[in-house]
Amino acid sequence: MDPVIIVGAGPVGLTLALALARQHVPSVVLDEGPGKDEPRPARTVVLREDTAALMERLTGLPVDEAGLHWAGWRSLRRKQVMREITFDDEPSPLHIAQHVLTGALREALARQPLARIVVDSRLDTVEQEPSGVTAHTRGPKGTWWRGSYLVGCDGPRSTVRKLQDIRFPGRTAVERHAVAALRVELPWDAEALLHRMPPWRTSGASGGEVTGRPLPDGVWRLDWLLPPGKDLVTPELLLARVRETLAGWTGGSTPPYDLLDTGVHTVHHRVARRWRVGRVFLAGDAAHLLGALGTQGLDEGLRDADNLAWKLALAWHHGPHEALLDSYQAERRGAVAARLRAADQVLPLLRGGGGLRAYVPGASRGHDALLTDGHLGRGTLGTPGAYASSPIAPRHLEGEVPVDTEPGAPVADVRVTAEDGSFVALRERLGRGALLVVLVAPGTGVWDRKHWVTAGIMPRLAAAVTALPHPAELLVAESYPGAAPHTVLLVRPDGHLVTALGGVRPADLYAAAEATLGGPAKERTESEAEAGAGVR
Repeated sequence: MDPVIIVGAGPVGLTLALALARQHVPSVVLDEGPGKDEPRPARTVVLREDTAALMERLTGLPVDEAGLHWAGWRSLRRKQVMREITFDDEPSPLHIAQHVLTGALREALARQPLARIVVDSRLDTVEQEPSGVTAHTRGPKGTWWRGSYLVGCDGPRSTVRKLQDIRFPGRTAVERHAVAALRVELPWDAEALLHRMPPWRTSGASGGEVTGRPLPDGVWRLDWLLPPGKDLVTPELLLARVRETLAGWTGGSTPPYDLLDTGVHTVHHRVARRWRVGRVFLAGDAAHLLGALGTQGLDEGLRDADNLAWKLALAWHHGPHEALLDSYQAERRGAVAARLRAADQVLPLLRGGGGLRAYVPGASRGHDALLTDGHLGRGTLGTPGAYASSPIAPRHLEGEVPVDTEPGAPVADVRVTAEDGSFVALRERLGRGALLVVLVAPGTGVWDRKHWVTAGIMPRLAAAVTALPHPAELLVAESYPGAAPHTVLLVRPDGHLVTALGGVRPADLYAAAEATLGGPAKERTESEAEAGAGVR
């Protein structure tokens, strides 16, 4: 079968290629550039715990060394500390330079025989038919490419999106930030901070908001919220902001610093009308733009790749699963659209002059709490999307029981015993194409696997797993948050919980697995294929 064509060699496209290769699917990545990424210290990304784990799983990069996990977070308003958070007992966000992340992805892909990057290849044509996709690139060697599917990961000005005539509505320039990366010693060791209405504000800031996010080696990224409009940010103005901010934070004169990079970051809010047209998909910035109030667009793009990879892999290996492929748009577009709606609702309230409670009845948290949610990946603004209402979520399972993870949400990363008897983190078993079945069995961790694998309910559960309509790996955990003993969890290849069942219930387990796969595989009719290829 033909490889998957991936258009765009940014972090999302490279992640998708690696995720597909992990599931034994070949791909060709069309890179319109020369294959090298310019180091830009001021261009960084904040990853949540599960996306950071995804990057480490795919690249082998020790993310704790390449980036920095924040030790804490503080929010200040004028001279008052409004909120302090330490991450002693909970995962903290990972802050990493984007060129470091992209470089690690490229190095991992270079070692992967199932994927290759083709540089200086600019897409100009996409043609679909029921059996595949044909794409043409122009460049030094104009080439026709044949693929099973094509995924546009080619950024905000996506050629794939335009060729498929997909609308990209939304709002332009909802926020603008002046950005600087500099090496400096500040009073907060590895702690990120948000300072609203700082008392100095002498360089023309209106209202005033500055965010400081630490990176490894004493480097900080500072973002200053700019007033509405398109006023030019001159080097002199930016240097004035740097000096006054550093002086204000250190309580005296400006400390020594080394300015590494500067820029202006403009945030747009847009979401494509459709993310699938037949065998063509959109992901990352080609499908959505967000980033106001501290939210992270690239983190969402990596979730797109993780969600789509296992569905494409299943269709590539086992034939068309149209409901499963359709669920990519339903799940990911739904999650991103919900986040954009939340940000668009709150944005004018936080950036305007009125009090929040005057606009949102019953709201009890202040502005700082909402901004903290956005920056730390919490609450409505920041919590990763769950897929409880997904079209492939199972319905009416008699044996379903509650656990602390809601169906459709990412699972907790507990220690499990694998089939070979080794102890591993649950997330290490993700992304291999198989479903995961996890039995919660207290006490199994202190006994050799051979003593309990044939005892109690294990043989019956193993038989039920073997009978599932798709390969599944049986794992055992001593505990899981909120789960009673003998609870059985069904987990998707991208780490989202399908269901939790009270004991071994083969019929429910089979029904849940079949629903997760989109139902039984079936060929598309000729009319369906033509409609999928030509729909606008």
